[in-house]
Amino acid sequence: MIKIGIIGAGRIAQVHARSVSAHSNATLSVVSDPVEQAASALARANGARWTLSADDLIADPEVDAVIICSPTPFHAEQVLACAKAGKPVLCEKPIAMDMDTVDQLEKDLEGLNPTVMMGFNRRFDPSFAKIHSLADEGAAGKIEQVTIISRDPAAPPVEYIATSGGIFKDMTIHDFDTARFFLGDIKTVVAIGQNLDPALKDTGDFDGAVITLTNAEGATATITNSRHCASGYDQRLEVFGDRATLSADNIRPTTVRISNGTVTDGQDPYLDFFLARYEAAYSVELDEFLSAIDEGRMPSPSIEDGRKALELAEAAEKSARTGSIVTL
Repeated sequence: MIKIGIIGAGRIAQVHARSVSAHSNATLSVVSDPVEQAASALARANGARWTLSADDLIADPEVDAVIICSPTPFHAEQVLACAKAGKPVLCEKPIAMDMDTVDQLEKDLEGLNPTVMMGFNRRFDPSFAKIHSLADEGAAGKIEQVTIISRDPAAPPVEYIATSGGIFKDMTIHDFDTARFFLGDIKTVVAIGQNLDPALKDTGDFDGAVITLTNAEGATATITNSRHCASGYDQRLEVFGDRATLSADNIRPTTVRISNGTVTDGQDPYLDFFLARYEAAYSVELDEFLSAIDEGRMPSPSIEDGRKALELAEAAEKSARTGSIVTL
């Protein structure tokens, strides 16, 4: 059994804790969070110990590997601390708030041979992973266009947005990684930011965005984001090639349809948030992390994938603010 420590006790930590507790080759050993009530509650719910200190968790001999779910400004220093302690780490996105921090982290990690996996869980979503597998097999032929739609059911609190790093680093970062998953490295970025929600107008951030990415071969990815969606958590993917189109639609609680005098083909609403929509993806992601530890190999996605996604986020922010095409 691999004994896991989780840094952070918020929503995403709760998802990871459930995945760890359900896994046959892992157990949750320690939870750390500076908020005692949060740390103790998550630990008790999963039969684990708790501490207020991330440093104590990393140093704990009963922790074999670490999942970092703390706020983004702490990610780089905690990844480095885990590497120095010789402990594999799965770090939630993004890897850092800015590229300078990533540059310094990579320098600090030289010679430590760390095992670090980035938490881009959408690569492990069963539907998205199936599309990727089919694309790798040539089912779509030469990929020409990727379309990603990602809309949240409702905006997070204004207080959260103020410290999130903005929509591109906080939300679109997953979509940037998905685009790279299919198209490889991106060469140009064009982004249009929207400010259409009066409740968010004073945040300094965008509440929606449309981004176009182009790779060296001229294939494009179009990403559509919004902080709100009346129909629920809208998550769709389409990969268009010269031989076929591969697509994944939204997921609903059931596949039941109703037709009557008021509605035809009426269905359940979409699953209402990422905790439900991507729960299976988090489980498969954990399996990849643990398998990499067992097999002594580097897991994927890597720090370099985290770096590339953050680079795209910063390019999109620049494009949206200036109206320019950003070349990487």
